[in-house]
Amino acid sequence: MEIVHPRSIEEAIAGLSDGAVPLAGGTDLMVEVNFGHVRPENVVGLRRLEPLREWDGSRIGAGVTWRRIEKEGPTALAEAARTVGSPQIRNAGTIGGNLGTASPAGDGHPFLAAVDASIELTSAGGSRLVAWDEFFVGVKKTARAPDELITAVELPDELPERQAFGKIGIRNAMVIATVCAVVTRSEDGRTTVGLGSVAPTPIRAPRAETMISSAAKPTDADLAEFQRLVSEEVRPITDHRSTEEYRRHGAGVLARRLLERCLR
Repeated sequence: MEIVHPRSIEEAIAGLSDGAVPLAGGTDLMVEVNFGHVRPENVVGLRRLEPLREWDGSRIGAGVTWRRIEKEGPTALAEAARTVGSPQIRNAGTIGGNLGTASPAGDGHPFLAAVDASIELTSAGGSRLVAWDEFFVGVKKTARAPDELITAVELPDELPERQAFGKIGIRNAMVIATVCAVVTRSEDGRTTVGLGSVAPTPIRAPRAETMISSAAKPTDADLAEFQRLVSEEVRPITDHRSTEEYRRHGAGVLARRLLERCLR
């Protein structure tokens, strides 16, 4: 396995055009390598590229680590960052790498869905912005072309005033989510729900959002209906970590609890 350390974004993209695999923090790719699931011949190391580590307002460079997001990120994204692996993993893992892996259980994905973020992809021909729901196309599949590099995440200029992240797993730390979610609530009542690990890609719950957004002061009955609708809108599977039934129930309960946090 040959590793190249480019000195610029352009050199990195040139390496990708030759068929190399991008490597950021390595917290996902190296696990696959160690288990023998993949064996890339050529790798483009991205850690030394300063432009990928830049964070300018609503533009988060793909090389920004979870450790930094934990300290400086928007409320719900920072809460999600604190649940990513161990401190050592958060020091190495990046938001761009999380996007590139595109696991249905990616902890950062529900936030991006809830706030309608976009992903910046850059190739030799220039950059393009892809909406989150067009970027994720399947289990560990994205709209990134082989010659494109994930260079940044673009958030809206203004984020909802209230936001909360939550995660269900078999323990409190170092765990892949059985269900994870972000709920946001704006002052005008508009509510969004981003969900992970309950479908092939991150999803929203539009019927639940519409229903609860119309309630200026949600009652217990409103919250119960919101929970029911979220549970109906997810598309979970049964696997070695959980059952479809538990994920469906857990998604509704978790979303309701996060909404209650936003309403305090």
